[in-house]
Amino acid sequence: MQLRVFRRRLALAVATVAMPFPPRAQSWPASPLRLVVPFGPGGSTDAMGRLLATGLQQRLGVPVIVENRGGAATSQGTELAARAAPDGQTWLVTSDSFAVLPALIPTLSFDIQRDFAPATLIASAPNVIAVHPSRPWRNLAEILAAARSGALSYASTGNGTTGHLAMTRFAAANGVTMAHAAYRSGGPALNDAVAGHVDMIIGSAALLAPMLAADRLRPVVQLGPARLPALSQVPTSAEAGFSDFLAETWWGVLAPAHTPAPLVARMVAEVSAVFREERTARLITEGQHARLRLDGPASMQEFLARQIATWGAVIREHRISAD
Repeated sequence: MQLRVFRRRLALAVATVAMPFPPRAQSWPASPLRLVVPFGPGGSTDAMGRLLATGLQQRLGVPVIVENRGGAATSQGTELAARAAPDGQTWLVTSDSFAVLPALIPTLSFDIQRDFAPATLIASAPNVIAVHPSRPWRNLAEILAAARSGALSYASTGNGTTGHLAMTRFAAANGVTMAHAAYRSGGPALNDAVAGHVDMIIGSAALLAPMLAADRLRPVVQLGPARLPALSQVPTSAEAGFSDFLAETWWGVLAPAHTPAPLVARMVAEVSAVFREERTARLITEGQHARLRLDGPASMQEFLARQIATWGAVIREHRISAD
């Protein structure tokens, strides 16, 4: 009798070890997946969401729906995902705006660290500072000297964006003032920068790339840890002598809190497979001028904690509020 019980237990243990995911994860997804994007259609985060949806649909054989829920500095769509059932059927596809929400909107009815489980970063791309060709400045030192001599203006893609926050922090650290022109999206900001209505623009490498390639804007510095291949002639902020001047656009996937870890692990594996496919990877690295990350929940959690602390401090110190 005891031998039979032992054999059954041994068989169960072997089966459990051999099973890569518990039955719940093996049967996932049980129904169409929903990817909540807290922006309207057409932006870079929406593009990431749609690339992911297409790839997942092909791999998993179920419909994958992208639900655009913009508004209130991305808090509306983010809250929708936070309140979703933690069953692996709803995921948030978001960007760097996610990390600034708690400080930018202190009255949020949800907590981004408590109510979400990080899955994985998809990619990151440096912000780039570029000037109108009519302006003479060719490096950060010259821009600082000009700011000390008179008023300088720069455009960003919105109040409270990482570009705006990075410029605010940089100006304060160097004792200068620069006039901020906040736009609600990249298109109008880029148009005014190209027209020379502002002296400079800070935006993602993907946003500025077409105008840099056409020599309609001149890049001065990229705010990432290393030079992008597409901007190999443009120094990083560290190379320019300002190692603390960093600001990256990023995109990532999160689940509602309490989503079972095996389901999160399965999603991470699928996201990685989608974006490592050769054509999709090329769209990210060449089309968005970004670096693939795909480094999983633990790395994303550490990354988010740093982002929340860094940008939250800037927002509180300078009393920045949402548009």
